[in-house]
Amino acid sequence: MTRAESERLVVTLPSDLEIVMTRSFAAPAARVFEAFTNPEHVRNWWGWRTSTPVVFEGDVRPGGTYRYVARDLVDGQPIEVGFHGEYLEVDRPSRVVYTEVFEGMEGNSFPSEAAVGTVTFEEHLGRTTVVSTWRYPSKEVRDLVIESGMEEGAAVSYDRLEELLAALAGGETQPVREDR
Repeated sequence: MTRAESERLVVTLPSDLEIVMTRSFAAPAARVFEAFTNPEHVRNWWGWRTSTPVVFEGDVRPGGTYRYVARDLVDGQPIEVGFHGEYLEVDRPSRVVYTEVFEGMEGNSFPSEAAVGTVTFEEHLGRTTVVSTWRYPSKEVRDLVIESGMEEGAAVSYDRLEELLAALAGGETQPVREDR
């Protein structure tokens, strides 16, 4: 994989139940893990560039829970998009396993079954490759996630994560969001 390829999100479908997302970041694993799991950091990169964070809370430990909700406009109408789940395993800074449930939005019939995500953080020469493997309860749910625009949304979020990591390396603790 070339450096240019490692700086964009790669999404694969290794089985009927899985989505795997891979991206490399120019930061050590400890910093990437912290930015990926600390709700105070997640609020600065999760979602679209136009999203406004509403609720970002979590207790990153086995048995701990999290909830992320962002507000955005769709066809000129405000919507809130939320996810919640439970941490199953936490091995700082190399691995985290957690459930994810989409809370849905008005008029959406998206299933509420939990997916299980296993995220690994592998550091090599100051760069960290993040591999997120998501396992869904059925092929139908996995396909709905793919069709929802997940790949584009995840790519934007990961670009924003890269920006946050650069800001954290420069000593900033809370980068200024474009929408503020």
